[in-house]
Amino acid sequence: GLLLALNIPASFPMFLFIIGLLFALFVGKHVFGGLGHNFLNPALIGRVFLLISFPLQMTTWVKPAWLHFTRASYDLQTTATPLALLKENGIIQAHERFNAFIGNIPGSAGEISAIALIIGGAYLLLRHVITWHIPVSYVGTVAGISAIFWLVNPGKYGDPIFHVVSGGLLLGAIFMATDMVTSPETPKGMVIFGVGCGALTMLIRYFGGYPEGVSFSILIMNALVPFIEKVSHPRRLGEVKSRA
Repeated sequence: GLLLALNIPASFPMFLFIIGLLFALFVGKHVFGGLGHNFLNPALIGRVFLLISFPLQMTTWVKPAWLHFTRASYDLQTTATPLALLKENGIIQAHERFNAFIGNIPGSAGEISAIALIIGGAYLLLRHVITWHIPVSYVGTVAGISAIFWLVNPGKYGDPIFHVVSGGLLLGAIFMATDMVTSPETPKGMVIFGVGCGALTMLIRYFGGYPEGVSFSILIMNALVPFIEKVSHPRRLGEVKSRA
């Protein structure tokens, strides 16, 4: 439930969130046998369901406002995310990278502050809850692909820093793609998984109908985990490859 909450706008209606949560729990988890048996990330299933079913509510973002030590009130204003502006108009504001880093941008709770996500990821790494393989290969692939496109046409494509700190990349790479139930077990498999997520994310960001592709890319790679496990597991000494 917490990960799904981090994937919705602040203005999202509570009753729709409950519908998405129930869908995520039932379709994403219990249909496949319950906890530990699901092969797709339940939170992402819930997010994609909400995005497809309620696109207006899922793409209406509240403009952030910095509150100072005064009792000032602010009217809620809707605006577009940095990725949406880039997708629609090819525009990147000069200050967007810094704002995305500190959290002063429109977006869901889990994608507006890169520094908070990095601190959380570092904590998980230090506690050995996750390993570096998926986050580094995922983010590295996004940075590499975006660097190539940016060098070819810097006026049309965002630079690597912009693509890394904007959208749901860090949330997905650190907290969702690393889900132990729906990701590969071996280090080699994790790297393959992360590279695939990164490539699909950039494919959707550049050529897809949505400005963001993290949710779709992770779910697609979740479905490919059995194949990745098959090719990445080391063969035991004396094991003969089956011809079946």
